[in-house]
Amino acid sequence: MLAFTFPGQGSQKPGMGRPWVDQPSWEVIAEASEIAGRDVAHLLLDADADELKYPRNTQLSTFMLSMIVLDAVERVGVTPGVCAGHSLGEYTALTATGALSFEDGVRVVTLRGEAMQDAADQKPGAMTALLGIEDDDADAACRRSDGDAWVANYNAPGQVVIAGDPAALARAVEAAKELGAKRAVPLPVGGAFHTPYMASARDRLREALAAATLLDPDVAVFANIDARPHVMANEWASLLSAQLVSPVRWRQSVQHMADAGATTFIELGPGSVLTGLAKRIVPDARTVSVGSPEDVDRLLELINGTTAPLLGRNHEGEHLSMSVRMVVSPAAGVFQPDHRARPGAKLTVGGLLGHIGNIDDGVEVRSSFAGEISGMLAVGGERVTAGQPIAWLHS
Repeated sequence: MLAFTFPGQGSQKPGMGRPWVDQPSWEVIAEASEIAGRDVAHLLLDADADELKYPRNTQLSTFMLSMIVLDAVERVGVTPGVCAGHSLGEYTALTATGALSFEDGVRVVTLRGEAMQDAADQKPGAMTALLGIEDDDADAACRRSDGDAWVANYNAPGQVVIAGDPAALARAVEAAKELGAKRAVPLPVGGAFHTPYMASARDRLREALAAATLLDPDVAVFANIDARPHVMANEWASLLSAQLVSPVRWRQSVQHMADAGATTFIELGPGSVLTGLAKRIVPDARTVSVGSPEDVDRLLELINGTTAPLLGRNHEGEHLSMSVRMVVSPAAGVFQPDHRARPGAKLTVGGLLGHIGNIDDGVEVRSSFAGEISGMLAVGGERVTAGQPIAWLHS
């Protein structure tokens, strides 16, 4: 089973969008800029490291690079069995699984970044990674500080991030070294994220989530707050609100995904931080990070053993391997699936998958191949673009 993971703050880098400019997946940037009211292309192409370090820029740019990568991976028919995202990446995971529409995902992420930036400005804080320490000892070190210091991320065995008031954090670091920590690495961030210092951002985030439409995700998303799988729409508003001021249980999330059957962990977005963490948490798992068009081909080699260059195609059906086919949208608009189009259903050549637009006057989406539907890549009511994957099937 494949697990898709999505990175959060800290994975961004200047120019990270440049490899994608000439790829079909870049088309999502214009729509995102219109929704966010910001020049997203500038963030991905021209913003320097200093500009990108601010949460309002970090979060939107990281989310959008992951969206580009996700679109490219979906175009070649690779879909997950489970998903999770680290902090901001949880919003990417929910958008990837249809729990949030693309439009709502962009809006909520934009608001979240601005709210967290304001919270950090109001109550400055810091974050430090502790290496070579047990989870309980990191928590004890924070308590020994006798101040505003908390565990913010349980990232991997022997790696815990603590955050809070800089003075209290310094005391916690000293206590951590007494408890066995081998190193303490200050992180270049502008706030104490996933601690009570973010409390002032919660009301604004709750309003944004209330205005968004949350749906049941297509596959289980493992939540940061409890490391458990969630498949019901009505659970996510409270989970995301709590996540803002609570530690990210990433180590536990990855382990629980592996316990549920995930054997391959695919990181979609900038950097390879989560790939490295997955290797430490589940040493026997296959791992790969996908951040560039070339990485998509590496992913296909890992999964299918194919080296065929599959990016940049945009026609009615795409050949993935001897038995795997993908059907893509012939037009732009809102996708309405046929009631018979679901995993396991058999299609003949010309079989109907649904319509773009209204059933009466919309454009039909039909398969150029015969086979069994392995998975639907678009959900009812989703706005799709021409060439966007609708379903993949085995012939």
